[in-house]
Amino acid sequence: MDPARLRLAATSRAFRWALLGLAMLALVPLAWKLFGPRGVVVEVVGKTWQLEVEIEQRVMESGSAWCDELPADARILARRRIDRPSAGRPAGAEHCRYSSPQWRRRWGMRNEGQAPTPPRWPEPQLRAAGADGLGAERAGQRQARYLLQLHSSDDHAWTCELPLAAWQRVQAGTSVRIQVDRWSVANCASLPAF
Repeated sequence: MDPARLRLAATSRAFRWALLGLAMLALVPLAWKLFGPRGVVVEVVGKTWQLEVEIEQRVMESGSAWCDELPADARILARRRIDRPSAGRPAGAEHCRYSSPQWRRRWGMRNEGQAPTPPRWPEPQLRAAGADGLGAERAGQRQARYLLQLHSSDDHAWTCELPLAAWQRVQAGTSVRIQVDRWSVANCASLPAF
């Protein structure tokens, strides 16, 4: 073969490989967009906490039930005999109206704060019972929320709730990737384990 033809063939092959390489480089950003990690990089700009205690009060309430199913501390107000069988009860069963002391939610107290202030539960002043045992207050259910405020570089903001242990490990200023859907709703479950 002619040396000039060999050089031309080699140059042609090198040119094709160079074009193929450039095409591949052009496809890398597209492949990254389609197949790369999903989500948005966000910065943790704040850590807040909310601790709430429900306060219950002992009050007298009225009710009705079959007389043999009344609460132990019920006071019977009225009694009536049911002469026909009903609701799985034989004829002659008695139905009662009664009053009974019950614990009911009356109000709540909440403490809120931002890290580095440590979370602390509210300490409500509870009323003591009257002579009849009514009016006493006690702490009921507790609810704790530990929140991260996240902000993206394109000015979107989200709030995600975490368990206390994970919330304590996160440092403000940390950058993480979070999945966000097409309606800009963040999937907090996609946060990395802290």
